Amino acid sequence: MDGSGPFSCPICLESLREPVTLPCGHNFCLACLGALWPHRGAGGAGGPGGTARCPLCQEPFPDGLQLRKNHTLSELLQLRQGSGPGPGPGPARAPEPVAPSAPPSVAPSAPPSAPPSAPEPSAPCAPEPWPAGEEPVRCDACPEGAALPAALSCLSCFASFCPAHLGPHERSPALRGHRLVPPLRRLEESLCPRHLRPLERYCRAERVCLCEACAAQEHRGHELVSLEQERALQEAEQPKVLSAVEDRMDELGAGIAQSRRTVALIKSAAVAERERVSRLFAEAAAVLQGFQAEVLSFIDEGEATMLGRSQGDLRRQEGQRSRLSRARRNLGQVPEADSVSFLQELLELRLALEEGCGPGPGPPRELSFTKSSQAVQVVRDGLASACTSQWEQLQGLGSDEDGLQKPGTEDAESQDPESANSLESEAPRDYFLKFAYIVDLDSDTADKFLQLFGTKGVKRVLCPINYPESPTRFTHCEQVLGEGALDRGTYYWEVEIIEGWVSVGVMAEDFSPQEPYDRGRLGRNAHSCCLQWNGRSFSVWFHGLELLLPHPFSPTVGICLEYADRTLAFYAVRDGKMSLLRRLKTSRARRSGSPASPVDPFQSRLDSHFAGLFTHRLKPAFFLESVDAHLQIGPLKKSCISVLKRR
Repeated sequence: MDGSGPFSCPICLESLREPVTLPCGHNFCLACLGALWPHRGAGGAGGPGGTARCPLCQEPFPDGLQLRKNHTLSELLQLRQGSGPGPGPGPARAPEPVAPSAPPSVAPSAPPSAPPSAPEPSAPCAPEPWPAGEEPVRCDACPEGAALPAALSCLSCFASFCPAHLGPHERSPALRGHRLVPPLRRLEESLCPRHLRPLERYCRAERVCLCEACAAQEHRGHELVSLEQERALQEAEQPKVLSAVEDRMDELGAGIAQSRRTVALIKSAAVAERERVSRLFAEAAAVLQGFQAEVLSFIDEGEATMLGRSQGDLRRQEGQRSRLSRARRNLGQVPEADSVSFLQELLELRLALEEGCGPGPGPPRELSFTKSSQAVQVVRDGLASACTSQWEQLQGLGSDEDGLQKPGTEDAESQDPESANSLESEAPRDYFLKFAYIVDLDSDTADKFLQLFGTKGVKRVLCPINYPESPTRFTHCEQVLGEGALDRGTYYWEVEIIEGWVSVGVMAEDFSPQEPYDRGRLGRNAHSCCLQWNGRSFSVWFHGLELLLPHPFSPTVGICLEYADRTLAFYAVRDGKMSLLRRLKTSRARRSGSPASPVDPFQSRLDSHFAGLFTHRLKPAFFLESVDAHLQIGPLKKSCISVLKRR
C-alpha cells in the first residue's frame, strides 16, 4: 500500500504502524509521535517536554495524555492490506486508559472486539445502483484490484467502506460516533481547509459550509443550521435557480454572439489599419529617399562647378610660373657679347612677368553645398517632433479605450511613482474583479516544508513532506508558485494572510528553484518582487532592497499586475474597498529644468532593474517565512460572477 490517503501517518507519510488516535481525531504511528515528543513516549504523562500539540492541527493536550494502540484501526489496516486480522490480542481485557478530555467519537483506544471477518466470495457486497457511465466509489478496505462499491463514507476515518467492512463502525463503541454519509468521491472536499475537521454546519449569513471550530470562533451569533436542513431548503429553491440559470445562459449566448462579432470586427479593422500604416510608412520612406537623392545631387553639382573653376585657376598659375622660370633661365644663359639675344630674352621675360601681374583668384568665401546638412537636420528634427507628438496622442487614446486607468487617479504616464503611491483615495473592488485571475497552487513547485490544502491553501510545517521529485521544486526556500504564466494583459488576485510572516508577489518563470536561500528568496533578486508582512508592518522587496510602508495590517491583500504597463500594485482590501499600499513602476525621466528631489534608493533600483523583470513570463509567488505561516488564496470566482451579472 502506498503512503498516501487516510491510512497513512502525516509525519512519516508511510502506512500507519501501531496507530494511535489523538483526542482531536488525527491518527499517527506510535513511534513517530514518540520521536516527535521525546519526553512523551508510550509511557504517557508529562515531564520536561511541556504541553504537547497535535503535529497536524496544533491542538494542545493535557499533561496526563497516554498514547495507546488503536486496535480497531489496526484491524482495519490489516483488512485493507488483505492479510487478515492476524492473531488476536489474547483474553478479554479492560479498556486501556484514555485522556479525560477525549470525546467518545475519537477515543485513543477501543475495547477489544471480535475481529471482523473478510467478505466471503460467495456472498459479495451488493453494489448500489449507479447512473449509467458513472464509476462507483470503491471501498478503501477491500484488497486492491478487487474493491467493491462503497456503501458509506466515514468523515472521521477519511475512508469509504462496503457493507461488509462497515462492521467495526457498527460494533465498536469508539467508532459508533463517527459520522457516516453517502459515498463521497473526494473526501478532502468535506474537510475545513483551516482546521482539517469535517464540514457539518452551514452559515446562512455568509453562505458557507463550516466545521465546528469555525462555527464557534468566527461565526458566533450567525444563523447556523445542519447541512441536511439547508440542503432541503435549497432543493426546494432549485427549480427557480435552474430557471434563472437558463435565462442567464440565453443572455450569455446572445452576448457571446455579439462579442464574437466584435472580435471579428476588431481583427478585420486591425488588419486594414496595419495595411494602411505600412503603406503610409512606405510612402514616407519614398519621400525621404527622394529628398535624400535630391540633396546628394545638389552636393555633387556644387562640388563639380566649384571644383572646375578652382582647378582651371590652378593650371593657369602653374603655367605662368613655368614660363617665368624658363624665361629667367634662358636670360641667364645669354653670352655677354651677344646683345641681340640678350634684348630678345629680356623682352620675353618682361612679357611673361606682365602676363602674371594682377591678383590671382582667392579661395571661395562660402561653399554653397555645405548648407545641405542644415536643411536635412531641420527635416530630421521636425520629423522626430511630429512622431513624438503623434505617439503621445496615440498613447492617450489607447489608455482611454482600454479602461485601465484607475478611478480617482491620474494617468500613470503623467506622474511619478511617488505621487501615485501617495494617493489616499479608495477604489471600488468591483473594478478590479473585471481582471480577476484564478490562482491555483502548483504542487510541483512547493518546498518540502510546505503542506498544501487543495490548490488554494498552504501552511508551513515542521516535518518535511515526501513530495515526488520535480525539477521545478524549491529546495532551499519555503516557497510555492501558482500555475500558469502571465505575459500580457492585466491580472488581479487576492490572498488572505491567516497567520505568521508571509510574502506575496511575482517571480520569473525561468528562475532557478535551486538557488541558495540568500538569493532564492522572493524579492531578494532581480527576478522577483513581493509585499511582505513581518508581524509588525508591511514592506516591499525588490532586488535585495526593502521599503517599509506606513500602513496598518490588512488580512486580505490584493495584487494587480499590469504586464503591458510594467506595473505591479498591492492593495489592502476592506469592506469591498481597495486602499493602495504601493505601486511598483519605473519612473519617467525628469525634464530638464525641473526641481531636484531627494534620491530614493528603492526607486533608483526600480528605475535600473524593474523593467527587466517584464522580459520574462511571470508567475504568482508565495513565501512562508515563519514556522507558523499560513495563507489562503482568495475565492474570487463567485465574486467575479456577481460583478458580471450586475454589469
